[in-house]
Amino acid sequence: MSIDPGRLNRRLVVEAPVDTDDGMGGVAVTFADAEIVWAQVVPASARGDVDADTRGAVVTWRILMRAGPELTTRHRLRDGSRRFDIVAVIRRHDALLEIVAQERVA
Repeated sequence: MSIDPGRLNRRLVVEAPVDTDDGMGGVAVTFADAEIVWAQVVPASARGDVDADTRGAVVTWRILMRAGPELTTRHRLRDGSRRFDIVAVIRRHDALLEIVAQERVA
């Protein structure tokens, strides 16, 4: 399976989790920019959602990119101010990653 390079038309920032001691025996998780990748971002589904008494929606995206970065569900992707939380990473052959991600929309 290959992908037309012209379809990789979105620059996404890969954010890696950084665990920091919170001083009270726990861990605070922050995120640091790890690298920039080109990807294809396609909507897969959407559903209404209520979070902290605020109506919104959760949009599920299918993101295709070249294999390279070692991604897990602890990573996330960013496009400007938009954040995509990774739900699953599927390796398609050696050259392609398919990522299922969710975005909360207010």
